[in-house]
Amino acid sequence: MNLTYGVKDRPKFGQILLFALQQLLAIMAATIAVPAIVGNGMSSTAALFGAGVGTLVYLLFTKFRSPVFLGSSFAFIGSMFTAFAGAASMQLGYLGLILGAGFAGLVYVVIAIVVKAVGVNWINKLMPAVVIGPTVAIIGLSLAGNAVGDLFTAPAGGNEYIALVCGLVTLAVTMICSVYGKKMIKMIPFIMGILAGYVVALCFTLIGQSTGNAALMVIDLSRFATMTWLPDFTFLTAYKGIGEVTGSYIATVAVAYVPVAFVVFAEHIADHKNLSSIIGSDLLEDPGLHRTLLGDGVGSFAGAIFGGCPNTTYGESVGCVAISGNASVVTILATAILAIVISFVGPFATFLATIPNCVMGGVCIALYGFIAVSGLKMIQKTDLNDNRNLFVVSVILITGIGGMAVSFGSVTITEVACALILGILTNVLLSGKKKAQ
Repeated sequence: MNLTYGVKDRPKFGQILLFALQQLLAIMAATIAVPAIVGNGMSSTAALFGAGVGTLVYLLFTKFRSPVFLGSSFAFIGSMFTAFAGAASMQLGYLGLILGAGFAGLVYVVIAIVVKAVGVNWINKLMPAVVIGPTVAIIGLSLAGNAVGDLFTAPAGGNEYIALVCGLVTLAVTMICSVYGKKMIKMIPFIMGILAGYVVALCFTLIGQSTGNAALMVIDLSRFATMTWLPDFTFLTAYKGIGEVTGSYIATVAVAYVPVAFVVFAEHIADHKNLSSIIGSDLLEDPGLHRTLLGDGVGSFAGAIFGGCPNTTYGESVGCVAISGNASVVTILATAILAIVISFVGPFATFLATIPNCVMGGVCIALYGFIAVSGLKMIQKTDLNDNRNLFVVSVILITGIGGMAVSFGSVTITEVACALILGILTNVLLSGKKKAQ
């Protein structure tokens, strides 16, 4: 696709700050949602700090050639619950989060060593465009329900149709700025859309407060009354549980995290294939899959030390690159630094956290849609008149959209991973038949 800024380009300083803020807005909601879901006193600002640190590690390992942000991984939520459930104390549970991330990171390191030794040709043969394309589409489509659900959600308890208005205003402004905007406005459509949606939501909320009409309450302004200035880092609590560690607990954590790491590996491939198609450079070759895996694995562990949440490359970040046309890795570097700094600025971090679900839902319709479409673009040159290809694409799309997921205890193979695995098996099963002349 046509990019305004390539991977190695360096926008002006002021532009970099705006682009970084846009990336941060794109990944913010999901990154702080994971600790909120897991609970047990986990800190959202610490998770944001950890995401920034994890991204810096990833950029170092990939030699600043892969423009994507790492945020809290939803795939490990079940594993994190297990770490707390199997712990005799809260302190040991926090230590379990770090141990688990270490086990997951070790899986990535081992796979990276194998890839370095044997190359990536086997991956390209196992997962050609006919497999990866619809899988990337599923990454976007599987999130569609989340975007639509958020579109009707007002955190302060307001009417769902008031929330819908705020979300649609956000989406409309985002699209208008992206299509009709000039110069900088065209490159920061998410900032403009979110600001517009937030202003509308704030107007409804203030009117609701002054009139006592609860239906108009969209933004949860009470967050400002309970905001904290300093992140509550995971390691500050975890070290107190060192004396309680047992072999059985370590085994429990390992079993909860290691299988999930293999699942996330499949999504890692899909994300980087998608990003490669956007920037016009195969990241599996340069800087190399072994480097992206090491960056993801070690970055995930580093992030968990501070925030407790293992990290992963974010589709929202990839979508932001695609829509804005800005693939500058300097922007990702600035985003990582901004995430770290903001985690110590209570009012601003709280402001970002008060952006209502409905506003983010409006943005995510565009973000997730772009991810889905970029996947479909990968199969443009695939011959779908050939039943072999048609079956592969069909199996991936239907199982993925249908939400096929398989659970084994605390381990869940997500719909994306299931769709990819079945797609690979279908492609292998049917690849023996020669194409009719």
